[in-house]
Amino acid sequence: MPHPFDATNKYLLHARPADWLKAGGLPQGTSLQIVDADVSAISAAADKLIRVNGPMPYGAHFEFQTSLDPNLDQRVLLYNVLYRNRLGLKVRSVVFLLRPQALSASVTGSIVDRSAPEHRLEFEYKLIRVWEIPVETLMSGGVGTLPLAPISAVNESDLPSVLEKMKRRLDSEVAAEEARELWTATRILMGLRWSPDLVGQLLKGVQGMKESTTYQEIVREGIEQGIEKGRAAEVRSLLLRRGAKPLGSPDAAVRERLEAITDLHQLEDMMDRLWDGTVKTWSELLETGS
Repeated sequence: MPHPFDATNKYLLHARPADWLKAGGLPQGTSLQIVDADVSAISAAADKLIRVNGPMPYGAHFEFQTSLDPNLDQRVLLYNVLYRNRLGLKVRSVVFLLRPQALSASVTGSIVDRSAPEHRLEFEYKLIRVWEIPVETLMSGGVGTLPLAPISAVNESDLPSVLEKMKRRLDSEVAAEEARELWTATRILMGLRWSPDLVGQLLKGVQGMKESTTYQEIVREGIEQGIEKGRAAEVRSLLLRRGAKPLGSPDAAVRERLEAITDLHQLEDMMDRLWDGTVKTWSELLETGS
């Protein structure tokens, strides 16, 4: 399911890709090209891929992680291999962990398999813990990575000064339209670490957030998710009512299992099976939704 951070990270990388190459410690090249990174046949595409052209061209693969994923090393390796095949180039992977909750003890930034002399695998990628980045590094970097500053190595007492310095840079270095997008990204990323009340108070003077395309995309996605969630709730309710006669009154366990099914297509398939009369018990019906 899309999250506000997906739209935010997409904007930041697309708007200022060179700034992210710099933040990731990667070579700049002579020109940059954003590449469609969709590998949805394997997993949802939340990745960002840049083709870096130059004497030694390569692909730059970025991940932005907000939640715990014990299999992150394996997932990054998988994406790296898929992108190498797609581009026909070497690919360098960088993962930005946006908060400490995204760091798993099993994640090391590398995979080493030397189980046999004739079978050897060594893979490494750059793992960046944003909360450990000195704020001065981000404040002196590109404006595209400035929204990370309030969730870097800062204390709450540092935030007013950090935001004031950000404002001075954005006011002098970018147009008003881009500044709105960057402030929107800042507000969303700050929500990963700081309370909504504090974020609202500190960014109270920032105008035009609702006019930003990033904000509008987040709202649109939220509406679409809300519509699908509402439709799923309606189908669940209908299943309980229509299923009571042929299958018997559903007990608490049935209701709990049905409530856990959130995929609208699965629920609609269950409704079709109920209408067809091909299931005789709640257990059989619930199996079609698993």
